[in-house]
Amino acid sequence: MIRTIPQLTVIDVEQETAGVSSYKNIPLSLFNDHVVRVGVMTEPFYWHYHPNSDETFMAIEGTLLIDLEDRRVELKPGQLFTIPAMVKHCTRPLDGRSVNLTFELAETETVRCDAG
Repeated sequence: MIRTIPQLTVIDVEQETAGVSSYKNIPLSLFNDHVVRVGVMTEPFYWHYHPNSDETFMAIEGTLLIDLEDRRVELKPGQLFTIPAMVKHCTRPLDGRSVNLTFELAETETVRCDAG
């Protein structure tokens, strides 16, 4: 099912994620050729990269771990981190659940790959 993304509407991120207890990625807003999604992470996402888009994460709840080939980033609520296109990464919650916003091209390609 394709979700209709409302325009000129206030979107309550807390309401969108309330009661979500397993991985879920919800598109919230389209702007120009980009999308804002809220992601509820309860398990690691596989190693991947995006050949055609940078990807920006903003932590909202919990701590999001972003593994890169050469280091690990801990993103706490209110912090933002951008991963350039073509950079391998893997995301996961530190303590069972994290809620984050992602900003990227609406037509972002995701390529699964081996661990860094």
